[in-house]
Amino acid sequence: MSMPNIPNIKPDIELSICDTINLLLASIALEEISISHILNAEAEKIQEVIKFKCNSLEDLLEIDASVESMLKTIIQKEFLLQNKFENVLKLIETTRYCKCKHIYKKED
Repeated sequence: MSMPNIPNIKPDIELSICDTINLLLASIALEEISISHILNAEAEKIQEVIKFKCNSLEDLLEIDASVESMLKTIIQKEFLLQNKFENVLKLIETTRYCKCKHIYKKED
């Protein structure tokens, strides 16, 4: 998978509203990809623990608590990303100055 192409940002930031919207959407997508990698790592952790059948109950409870803690953190992050995405959608809907409004906004 290739990485997204993010424009070179100079000290004098000159971004159009379209560029800003695209960067915000790209940042959300990158965070979601990161979360998917974390979830995969947690699943692999559980699989490794289950693979070794000589685990004690304490070991299993410890790994369960660890995964539960990470999932709680991920759920909180998902709420923040949902809020961020909804704000970007509002920005898209309310912008009148975007040169590429035909891409983002329904014509009036």
